[in-house]
Amino acid sequence: MKNGFTLIELMVAVSIFIIVMTISMSSILGVVDANRKSRSLKTVLNNLNLAVESISKEVRFGKNYHCGSSGDWAIPQNCPSGDTLLSFLSSDGTRITYRLNGTTIEKEVGGSGVSIAVTAPEITIDDLAFYTLGAANSDTLQPKVIIKIKSHSGMGKGRTDFTLETLVSQRVLDI
Repeated sequence: MKNGFTLIELMVAVSIFIIVMTISMSSILGVVDANRKSRSLKTVLNNLNLAVESISKEVRFGKNYHCGSSGDWAIPQNCPSGDTLLSFLSSDGTRITYRLNGTTIEKEVGGSGVSIAVTAPEITIDDLAFYTLGAANSDTLQPKVIIKIKSHSGMGKGRTDFTLETLVSQRVLDI
């Protein structure tokens, strides 16, 4: 060649350029994948946070908590060992029921038999437990509900597990 480069030097330079570009592209793709997972995780966490906040608000202003599917739901019932169903009267006297149905948390209003999903389809609820203490009329405890949710989003390498637990105390004094 006239400019002083031999064919071998040119091939070495091109090879080094290809190697550097391959490494750069793989790291760029890794950053893009991490960004996508981060955005997905943020969306899932926001949805789960909204669902738990909504449940907590209604429980806080509710009364006559009945935990578990056994017995008369109009009669308050403690559930220290936990159950996947919680029923109570809302602040306006409407019966509200939250339950785990498959991998989704559902809400039923007014005993209508029609349930709506509270959590998004992107979230898989592995376990839901409501624990009620002080709900029975025969005790002196202020009623409170512990909500524990084990869930995950994604699959395979992109799977992220969550465990969320919150305590909600009835706002109305139980004197």
